[in-house]
Amino acid sequence: MSIEIRDTEGRGAALEVAPGPAEGPLRVGIRIEGASWSCSAAAARELAAALVAAAAEAENARSAEPVTVKARELLRGDVRDGDRLMTVESVRTDGANVQVTWTSGGGRSWSQMYEADADIRLRRRLRPER
Repeated sequence: MSIEIRDTEGRGAALEVAPGPAEGPLRVGIRIEGASWSCSAAAARELAAALVAAAAEAENARSAEPVTVKARELLRGDVRDGDRLMTVESVRTDGANVQVTWTSGGGRSWSQMYEADADIRLRRRLRPER
């Protein structure tokens, strides 16, 4: 897997991640433009969790004010504003209605139907990758 990353001065580099060799200790390879490292599978999972947490923190820091969108404009990953954490899992448009499947912070999921023009207040709006 190759991912484009940038340094603080805007210079890009390709980060490549791959499983280590089948023989020997279980390792994960990480390569950034000529420099290579490896780590255990457990350390790779810790790195992934740290990256996910940092991405969530960055998204949360940018969205100080809730936004309102039409139900038809909801995207997977949008977070509903309210007392309980509710994240959009999927959105299916059916004519003038939209079926939204939500996931709670506790892992439960359920679906609700909305009129496509219904206003939905979001705590955090998913931002498409650039």
